[in-house]
Amino acid sequence: MGPVESLRHFIPELVLLGGAFTAFFLDFLLKNKRLVGYFALLTIVAAACLLKAPPKESLDLFYGFFHLDGFANLFRVLALIAVAATILIAFGFSPLRDRYEGEFYGLFLFMAFALITVAAANNLLMIFLSVEFVSILSYLLAGFLKNDLKAKESAVKYLLFGSVCSAVMLYGMSLLFGAAGSIDLPAIARVVDSPAMKPLGMIGLLCFFVGLGFKISMAPFHMWAPDVYEGAPTPVTAFLTVAPKALGFAVLMRVLASVFGESYRDWRQVLMWLSILTMTLGNLTAISQTNIKRFLAYSSIAQAGYILMGLAVFPSPLGKDGVLIYLFAYLFTNLGAFAVVSSVGDRTGSDEIASYSGLSERAPVSAALMTVFLLSLTGIPPLAGFLAKYYVFAAAVEARFITLVVVAAVNSAVAAYYYFRVIRTMYLVPADQPALPKPPVSAAAVTWLMAAGVLGIGLFPGFFIKLILG
Repeated sequence: MGPVESLRHFIPELVLLGGAFTAFFLDFLLKNKRLVGYFALLTIVAAACLLKAPPKESLDLFYGFFHLDGFANLFRVLALIAVAATILIAFGFSPLRDRYEGEFYGLFLFMAFALITVAAANNLLMIFLSVEFVSILSYLLAGFLKNDLKAKESAVKYLLFGSVCSAVMLYGMSLLFGAAGSIDLPAIARVVDSPAMKPLGMIGLLCFFVGLGFKISMAPFHMWAPDVYEGAPTPVTAFLTVAPKALGFAVLMRVLASVFGESYRDWRQVLMWLSILTMTLGNLTAISQTNIKRFLAYSSIAQAGYILMGLAVFPSPLGKDGVLIYLFAYLFTNLGAFAVVSSVGDRTGSDEIASYSGLSERAPVSAALMTVFLLSLTGIPPLAGFLAKYYVFAAAVEARFITLVVVAAVNSAVAAYYYFRVIRTMYLVPADQPALPKPPVSAAAVTWLMAAGVLGIGLFPGFFIKLILG
């Protein structure tokens, strides 16, 4: 499909792009920077309203550079929810006030545009450009508080590690292009299936996965996550744990579906062991953490390991469904948890787990909602996390990956220990500080909305499964 005709299906992206430039223009004109944030939210709502029902047959836009189908449309929705929730969390984050606040919201509109192009990218060039657009914006947002030493340190670490992984990914892409003579995924699929070119194609794909492994914080490419998540502004940390990770999985799923035929069986064992390594490292290291943001960073790494269970059996429809359901359940759960972390940290001036002592007395609503999110991350019914884990476990059992199932079950028990440690701190450790003031309305709103999503998915799974999977 040519560019003019393709624009009809690209309207939400154009709205976001135009809104991003307008937000920066408004930043020059308006003294009240919060108005720029309201404009950013209206732009996201407008883009969401302009989303059309996914086409029955996939469309190749801009001469095949983008692939619009139900899969891409689903991740459009996920990206818009993540960005809108992050902006609402940022409204109540005091360090952002009077510090280039308008630019912050403008950057997030650019981020929304970048994210919704990632899932639709259909060849090596667009995958690289869209992933790197997300990465560059992530580096800027991680170090946005330029007077904060931790934020600057996290941004530099993020940039250095991300640059190396991007270089390895680009090298792998160059090998695939050299072998196939094309940047299109179907042409690369033919090379991977060819006995003569298979070794070169496999090396190229392995390098390609290094860059995507960095985005989803998959072991052994996870080392950046704890330091970056701790040092970045809390709303940015909330966003980084969810949206780039989800879109990284989207690219992985599209590549696996487009490139691999029967040769996918050669990768099953690799993905299984990467899943085991990721969830084990994340869970074991989370036990010793005393900072809530580092704690949730290692939890995020462990959650990536559980999602990889679905990818390890990806040709199975149950595995694909499990990944999609897990990503949406994780979206609501983690954004809700970080909304509480942001409001509590802002009111106490500390991100240490010890500052949550007696939170059930000092801020009972925040403690109750945080408990809901932690129980969902644990996988306790009837919450969204239970449904998500049920699907990926069922997919692994169906594929007879018994080793993976046993290790994941043991890891879930370990995770329950450290999640309940935070709950114990909130409810059983005596309060040593005064009661906290009420959180900002925006932070409270997003916390309740995320809690509704967590409870809704868990209590009405049939409705949400139909909504997510179509």
